[in-house]
Amino acid sequence: MTGSSDTIFALSSGRPPAAIAVVRISGPQAGAALRALIGKIPEPRRAALARVRDPASGEIIDEALALWFPGPASETGEDTAELQLHGGRAVISAVLAALGRIAGCRPAEAGEFTRRAFENGQLDLTRVEGLADLIGADTEAQRRQAFRQLKGLLGDRAESWRTRLIQALALVEARIDFPDEGDVPEDLMAPALQVARALHGEIADVLADRGRGERLREGLVVAIAGPPNAGKSSLLNRIARREAAIVSPYAGTTRDVIEVHLDLGGYPVTLLDTAGIRESGDPVEQEGVRRARERAGAADLVLWIMDAAASGEIPVETLERDFAKSSKWIVWNKLDLISPLREKALKSIIHKLNYSSYFISTKDESGFTDLIPALATHARDFLGSAEPAVVTRQRHRHALEQAAEALGRALSDQSGGREDIIAEELRLAARALGRLTGRVDVEDILDVIFRDFCIGK
Repeated sequence: MTGSSDTIFALSSGRPPAAIAVVRISGPQAGAALRALIGKIPEPRRAALARVRDPASGEIIDEALALWFPGPASETGEDTAELQLHGGRAVISAVLAALGRIAGCRPAEAGEFTRRAFENGQLDLTRVEGLADLIGADTEAQRRQAFRQLKGLLGDRAESWRTRLIQALALVEARIDFPDEGDVPEDLMAPALQVARALHGEIADVLADRGRGERLREGLVVAIAGPPNAGKSSLLNRIARREAAIVSPYAGTTRDVIEVHLDLGGYPVTLLDTAGIRESGDPVEQEGVRRARERAGAADLVLWIMDAAASGEIPVETLERDFAKSSKWIVWNKLDLISPLREKALKSIIHKLNYSSYFISTKDESGFTDLIPALATHARDFLGSAEPAVVTRQRHRHALEQAAEALGRALSDQSGGREDIIAEELRLAARALGRLTGRVDVEDILDVIFRDFCIGK
């Protein structure tokens, strides 16, 4: 991104046409740009009705509401202005073109408003990531988690830990630097190590969440697998309520993995429709089967679809070998084609194997009243918890693990009680926490974080 001395502008609302369009301006020339467009600067933080003119021709472009937020009391920490225009394409285009002709103003890049808020101390990195997750949230559970992060669930806690750690470090360094001073207490190490021990326990408790926050961001991955023509694609289409996959009576129709993202009971679920798993001489189908095994093997839950009217056996060895890390359900399809006696016999077989099983018909949707709620419950149990997840990204976990490891070394016998070694480990722990919130050593990750934001945010 170019320097923050530029004044940036962008459309910050949805794609036109729309009822209202919001154009944001931020930077040292924001006031001058606003005055050039509407002839005045409104009272701070109060909406004012104004005619927006092209500074070059004086022609009226639109009548809009204008707002003025002088820095540093603004979202970006800089002088910021907003124009709430009518949301037609011609209006938006004319206003953006007029702004582009004002000296010192240029279009904003993706995430640049948020990046300036971070650089000016309005947001820490965990809040920035929470904002990105809030924009990208597809389900209610994801929205709740992202909003908590935006409001500082992790950032505030990390900053509190860092403050306590710096205080403990100050005690150790005072003992090192002034060993013979009469007004410096002799026993400074004990309270410092007490703080380190308490922090180590608190961080360890946060890390012991089995990755719930990261899982919720990604969602529950459910692979639909099984032999050809068992009804895998039909099941995907029925659950998705649209024709997401091609359904054909010919074996080998599905050659690649098809993904569908769903909201089940407020939780994100990704369904994978995979190629029918069988031996084949077709090299294209062989590649599809290889991909099916690979993707299904990494799924959280595998729905192994069986044709209830066929005589095939459940491939227990394949399930346990290829999907060892996944939960596995047997779904018997074509319930409409079998007798109650056949259904009873199949239930007896599955009972001995200790797999959850469901009987459905993708033709008339019988059995779906059991299967769909079961999937929603599994998603809730897998992703949800009464306690909010503090760690929501791998970057968070890595930084906290580094802090915990440094604290562990400071508290271990390996330090030999040497004050200089303990001070260095406490310093490393504080640095890891600072990296978490963006206080130190984050230049190499900033572009990665902000590149996924939209223009105008």
